[in-house]
Order: sequence, then C-alpha cells, then structure tokens
Amino acid sequence: MADPSSYRPKPGQIPDSPGVYKFRDEHGRVIYVGKAKSLRQRLANYFQDLAGLHPRTRTMVTTAASVEWTVVSTEVEALQLEYSWIKEFDPRFNVKYRDDKSYPYLAVTLGEEFPRVQVMRGAKKKGVRYFGPYAHAWAIRETVDLLLRVFPVRTCSAGVFKRSAQIGRPCLLGYIGKCSAPCVGRVSPEEHRELAEEFCDFMAGRTGAHLRRLERGMQEAAEEMEYERAARLRDDIGALRRAMEKSAVVLADATDADLIALAEDELEAAVQIFHVRGGRVRGQRGWVTDKVEAVTTGDLVEHALQQLYGEEQGDAVPKEVLVPALPEPVEPVAQWLTQRRGSQVSLRIPQRGDKKDLMATVERNAQQALALHKTRRASDLTTRSRALEEIAQALDLDTVPLRIECFDISHLQGEDVVASMVVFEDGLARKSEYRRFQIKGFAGQDDVRSMHEVIGRRFKRYLQEKQKSGEWTEEPTEGVDGAGAAGVAAATGPATVADPAVDSDVDSTDPTDRLTDEDGRPKRFAYPPQLVVVDGGAPQVAAARRAMDELGIDDVAVCGLAKRLEEVWLPGEDDPVVLPRSSEGLYLLQRVRDEAHRFAITYQRSKRGKRLKSSPLDAVPGLGETRRQALLKHFGSLKKLRAATVEEICQVPGVGRKTAETVAAALATAAPSAPAVNTATGEIIEDDGAPPAALSAERGQDR
Repeated sequence: MADPSSYRPKPGQIPDSPGVYKFRDEHGRVIYVGKAKSLRQRLANYFQDLAGLHPRTRTMVTTAASVEWTVVSTEVEALQLEYSWIKEFDPRFNVKYRDDKSYPYLAVTLGEEFPRVQVMRGAKKKGVRYFGPYAHAWAIRETVDLLLRVFPVRTCSAGVFKRSAQIGRPCLLGYIGKCSAPCVGRVSPEEHRELAEEFCDFMAGRTGAHLRRLERGMQEAAEEMEYERAARLRDDIGALRRAMEKSAVVLADATDADLIALAEDELEAAVQIFHVRGGRVRGQRGWVTDKVEAVTTGDLVEHALQQLYGEEQGDAVPKEVLVPALPEPVEPVAQWLTQRRGSQVSLRIPQRGDKKDLMATVERNAQQALALHKTRRASDLTTRSRALEEIAQALDLDTVPLRIECFDISHLQGEDVVASMVVFEDGLARKSEYRRFQIKGFAGQDDVRSMHEVIGRRFKRYLQEKQKSGEWTEEPTEGVDGAGAAGVAAATGPATVADPAVDSDVDSTDPTDRLTDEDGRPKRFAYPPQLVVVDGGAPQVAAARRAMDELGIDDVAVCGLAKRLEEVWLPGEDDPVVLPRSSEGLYLLQRVRDEAHRFAITYQRSKRGKRLKSSPLDAVPGLGETRRQALLKHFGSLKKLRAATVEEICQVPGVGRKTAETVAAALATAAPSAPAVNTATGEIIEDDGAPPAALSAERGQDR
C-alpha cells in the first residue's frame, strides 16, 4: 500500500488550467483517468487526509504510485481526451458500464449494389443504415417479416444471392412475394435501391406517406373493379399497421430523443436508455456500473453519455437528450454532443408533460435492472469483496488478491498437451488477458512437469518485462534459477524471446492488448498477480512454487484447488485448507478454476481437431487446397494416390510433372496411417483421404 504523500506533486507544480490526469500503479499501468476544469484544484482533493476520502477513492490513491497530467485548451477537449484514454487504457478504477449483451440492430447495407436487410451486432460499419437497438433479435425478424410484404428488399446472404444468380432461379422468398428477386433481374438495381430507401423511410418514422399511398391505390383498384389487387393492398396496409403497433407512439410530436434514467445505491448504479424516433420507442438498452469513487448523479450521466455517443456521428446522436440530472458543468458536454451530431443538441431535464411521464417509465426500468443485477451473485460488488477477503484470510495473505491467475493442464491420453491461464481482477474475469500455451519441453503425460514449465515460462516473461522497463536492476544472487546470474539471464535474456513455445504458442483473446513502458497499456505477462491458483493438489502446487523459487519470485502467493473434495492446498503444508461449502471465497476459487478448465479444454480440442484433419498432402510445398482436392477426387482416396506413378499423377488437370514428383516423394516418405475402425460395427474403414481418427470414436476422455 503506497503513501499518497510519496508521489504528491510539489506546490505550484500543477497548472491551474483544464486538463486530463492519469494515476499509475507501481508497475506503470494506468488505473484511473479523470478530467478537470482546474487540474490544481481537482488533484489537491486526492491528497487530503485519507480518512476524508471515499473508500474506493482511498483504495485508488493508495494503489497508485504516480500521477501525471496533460493540459488542454478547453473543457470540451478535456472531455474528448478523457474518453479516448478510458477506451485506450481501460483503467480499473474508472466508472465503466458493464453491458452483458451485444444489442442487435436492424441494418440496411446501403453501401452494396443490392442493399440487404439483416440483423447486425457489434461495431457499426460504414455504408450501413442502423435502426435500434432492439432487446431481442426475434423482435427485428418479426418486424422485417411484416414489412417485406410491402417492401420486398433482399434479405439473403451473399452466397445465396450469388447461387440464385448462377442458376437463374430465386430463393423461396422470391416465389412467395417477399423478395423482389434482383438476383434474377426481376427488378433493376435502381428499382431495388428505391425499395430499400422506402424501407428506411418507414423505419425512420415517416409512415404516413406510405400508408396514404397504399390507401389511394386500394381505392383506385376497387373503383376499377380490380378486386384482387385491392385485396393485396388492403393486406399490405394491415401488415404496415401491425408493424407500427409493435412500437407504440409515446410522444405525439414525432420527437427524436434519447431518454436516460438512473437507479443507484451506495455501491452501484444502473442506467437505462430509451431511443425514441418519430415519437415511437425504437430501441432500449441498459448497463450497470460499480461506483468506484464518490460520483454524483450528474457524473454518472456524463459517463453514460460518453459511453453512448463516444463512437457516434450525425443522426445517431438525436436532437434531444433527456436526463435525470445535468453534468456539472453542462456546457462542455452539450457542446461535445453538438459537435458529434453536427447540429444543435438539447441536453435537459424534462419538467412536465409526456416526456416527464416517459422518463418515469425509464426510471422504473432502471430500478428493475438494478434489482435484477443485485440478485446475480457473481456480479455483486459486496459479494465479490467478501469473497476476496475470505480468500485473503484463509490463505493468510497480507492484502486481498485483486488479481488472480489460474493455470490448468489439458490433454487427451498424453497427446496435444496444452495449458491455460485465466485472469480475474476484482473477482471478475478479464478475458482480454487470458493466455494459452503448448507444452513443448517434453513429450507425454506429466501434469506436474507441465505445470512447472508453464509457471516458469509465465514468470520468465514477467522478469523480462521488468528488466526492459528498468524496474529490475538488482544483481542476481546465487541460487536464483539454480545458477546465479546465468539463471536469471536464462530467464530474461534473448533465449526467452526466441522461444517459440513462449511467443508463437501463447495466445490472447485481444492481440492488441499490450503493456509498453511509455503508455501503460496491458501487455503479455507484464502485470503480476497477487495469487496464483493451479488446478490440482499438493504436487501441482509444489511444482508451481518451485518454478517461482527458481526465478526468485517470492512475492506471489500460490495455492491449488483439488477437484475431488474442493480442498485448497498451500505449498509445504501437509494438510489442506478446507473452506466452508457456503463460503463466497470457495465459490470464487471454483469459478476461477472452472474457467481455466473450460479455456484449456477448448484449446486442446481445437488443436486435436486440426491434427486429425491433417493429411500428408498438407506438407507438400506449392500444393494448394484446390489441387489437393483435385488429386483426391481423381484417385478416390489417399491410398490409391500413394500407389499411383508420377505419370498417372500428371494426368490430373493442373498438376505438372515437377509437382507430381514432389507429391509422390512426399507420400513415399510419409508413413501410412493405421486403418480406422468403426467402433459400432468393428468394421475396418478403407483410407479414403479423410483422417482415420476423425471417422472413429475418440479413444479416451478429455481431461
């Protein structure tokens, strides 16, 4: 625990101007980003008596080891820079709204020659018109199914569209009138684009013109006694009205607005947003956040606005944003929203009428969301804090383990041996820092030896990063890594960097997530845990402890969780620590262990699947997928191809003599695979080019 006075800037050193500041911990990682109208006044608040600080703020300043700042010209620039740094560094003590789902949008790909209507999730793409977000994808599909009767826009994938164009026959939707079938030329690209634009107009709320046009057409058809056409138009009008009923009118003046409401307690806050377009609720979303510092409702609103509009431009930012409380000061935020939209944005609190009534509805949704969140045990801040405290007490740790790393070994009867590393921070999974390993130090099944190798490789990389950053400058002592200076050199020198088992076989769910000395972003293995958990009992724990002792790592605790009785094993102890079955600490350790097991076995299965699909032809240089398939199709099986002469191989279209000689030589040196057996019948399956093991049942169980 650091003393804030040890890194407090000198009096007069902090400028009295707008800016953005960053707190870093002892490892250089950014843990908090904030902005201020006056940096001097704001930062002075952090260096007062610790007893007067909010508990989470007190934890932040005692975790930090330094503070730095950047001066900007205006408060709007400070707001923009703060948002950019929060997105870049992902500071652990900043307010972050945790959204447990990727909301679906109704999207129209206007950038394509033949626009397509589809459900989309994730980041927004250029040339696509979005409507929503919706709570459920099925709600989008129901709406689209009704509208396709009137606006028969393409909904098929690129593959289906291309296939229909090749065979000259549309898909089923084209036959039943729910697609204008541009794939076979029933409509021109211009006519199809006009249909797509009318679809977008209707979804944007301009519904009256389309209904009036259809009603006139129905009346004209009836007057001309074209009753079948009149009936079709009548059904089209009914379909449009049913689609409109799915999003009821809430504001009579065709308002475009977003309504944001909050429900909060001392520890957490829930935010709900209703998107109103054309007077109708077109979408809804919500988030939950921990209150990591003493924040007001206005501060939470400001963070929600950053989360909501930080990546948006143009019409995605509405003309009006209604909130329960205004940020202080409100002018920079309103100006920032105006810049993102490109025209004036009204940011205000509704005082009366329909908008105030609708805001009350949004607030009720926020209260329900917070109540539901509180019932979710794994996401409850109080429960997580209690779990970490119980672990610290049970393992006799000096501090609660805010960062826990868990390792697991997985293999199938000694083949494809892999390991996983999962990371939990503040009791929550941090998937961007998950890693996975291949065991290459030896062959065969040895969980204890595998654990020793993986732990050693993980902390060798940690020492290497410390050496690069200049944190580790001590002369190594005798006994480190078993050989003094040579051992540490082996741990941190070029050999580790060149080790393919470390660099090429360690994977990350986010390859851009790195920690550099300059900017403080997370990098592979650069941030140490307070607790290492291994999946196993006393032997695995001893192996992990021995690997760290060899590297001189003595400030990281180790424990193991055995599956049989859920016992917690500590290094050098003859008896395990038994936590009560109702213990939140045990529950957290089980979640960490189970997540490591899931991550390891997923990787092991993927590697095994790739191996089983391999073929001797894969190793032939210059032989691509097309010619491999052509060879197997011509000869019928790998066995017959292996028996063929070079002249016979040359008869395959696209295969020259040089390639044929290479193929023949490769197959001659490759050992023929053992025959596969159908375990249901006992029948030997002839080699037909597919890997035999892929045709038979798995021999053994995943571990």
